[in-house]
Amino acid sequence: MNDYKTTPWNEVCTAFKKIWGYDNFRPPQGEIVRSLLEKRDALIVLPTGGGKSICFQLPALLQTGLTLVISPLVALMENQVQELRDRNLPAALLHSELLTQQRRQTLKALAQQQLRLLYLSPETLLSAPVWELLCQPEIEINGLILDEAHCLVQWGNTFRPAYRRLGAVRPALLECKPAGTKIAIAAFTATADPSTQQTLQKVLQLEQPKVFLINPYRENLNLKVQTVWTPRGRRQKMLNFIQARPNQGGLVYVRSRRDSEELAEWFGQRGYATAAYHAGLSAEERRKIEGSWLSGQIQFVVCTSAFGMGINKPDVRWVVHFQPPQLLSEYIQEVGRGGRDGQPSDALTLVSEPTGWLNSEDKQQRAFFADKWRSQYGNAQQLVKKLPLEGEVAEAIQQYRDGAVALALLHSAGQLEWQDPFHYRKHPHTDSRTFAHLRATQEQVQSQMTQYLRTRECRWQFLLRAFGFIKEANGFRCGHCDNCS
Repeated sequence: MNDYKTTPWNEVCTAFKKIWGYDNFRPPQGEIVRSLLEKRDALIVLPTGGGKSICFQLPALLQTGLTLVISPLVALMENQVQELRDRNLPAALLHSELLTQQRRQTLKALAQQQLRLLYLSPETLLSAPVWELLCQPEIEINGLILDEAHCLVQWGNTFRPAYRRLGAVRPALLECKPAGTKIAIAAFTATADPSTQQTLQKVLQLEQPKVFLINPYRENLNLKVQTVWTPRGRRQKMLNFIQARPNQGGLVYVRSRRDSEELAEWFGQRGYATAAYHAGLSAEERRKIEGSWLSGQIQFVVCTSAFGMGINKPDVRWVVHFQPPQLLSEYIQEVGRGGRDGQPSDALTLVSEPTGWLNSEDKQQRAFFADKWRSQYGNAQQLVKKLPLEGEVAEAIQQYRDGAVALALLHSAGQLEWQDPFHYRKHPHTDSRTFAHLRATQEQVQSQMTQYLRTRECRWQFLLRAFGFIKEANGFRCGHCDNCS
């Protein structure tokens, strides 16, 4: 049974100094560490570069037993685990790209309770061999950390439906553990508006969570949006921006693999050392590009949203969005990769003129995603009629096209609940209006990005308001975005 006598605070500070070399915590790191050591549920919204990982790594290392860290991207897991291993700390990771031998070693270390931190994706957590091992009564689990928790909301209804089942994990694990066992859940993210915060609390079934909300404003980030009229003009604007910042490290964000490869080639023809980075690359290729960028061998990476989470390069002097992201939460994450050293960093977003007559790229992209969502909602509405009242998730996924996404959408619409992470129960009375509400919410979230791109007010004021910091937004002017200056 887990022993939750809280570690004396002087021991916490000593360990912090010994492992990371810091004398003091940055507010509110100390409070978060204390909360997790007390095994309290927590929801933490800290700006990018605010030192989130230390907040859950330190409590995990100070306790006996295992802390599970649910992480969305392999790169993110590998970077954090490598940093911990470099300090000789008992951490490991599990993901689908691991070599069989490495996987075997990690599962053995897990079975022998040699680990304090285990990083894994929602899909790996819910895979049979891993789940069976974690359910062994003797394996002590202290906590469940959801890193980059906004991914649950951003991706949970679409291409990562396993996220929607995470709320069923704690009750199922507790059933296998000795009486009196306590497992805390903490969700960490840099971006969560009030609606995202509510969804996280509801889906994860957080119990009276301690909430830490730090507003996303960073005075060293200069935000700018520029209208472009033609595809050629878009490339030229970006090139002018980068040419004005010779030898400064940066990032170019695009929305598709094809764009990342085409643009990287285009830059290469103009003598720039760069690379295309997207989820279609092998683990080895991705690590190589990350290493080249971190060491300054390449000036910038042309990447999709698959790049950046957890990759710590403090001196990123600029970030370009070649096309605007779909969501404001993606935008704030990605511009937040700039200027982590506190020095000024410029963030430029290029946007097609509103009519789309001369350059319909952004309009087509929005329409593509809207059609995709409409089709997914349609599938879910059809599936709800065919599904038995209760059943196995795996069976539904096997039997129906896009079954996993449809189940996630039904859960999101309040039409079914998870009996455990692998079984669902449908509500006997379904209501198509809940789907209409879900779609309207999705459209509203998307329209926020468009409003941001067109706003004439201070950009940081808009962002503060959008993320629920109404009091701080009142009368706020940053003085250094394109609208202020």
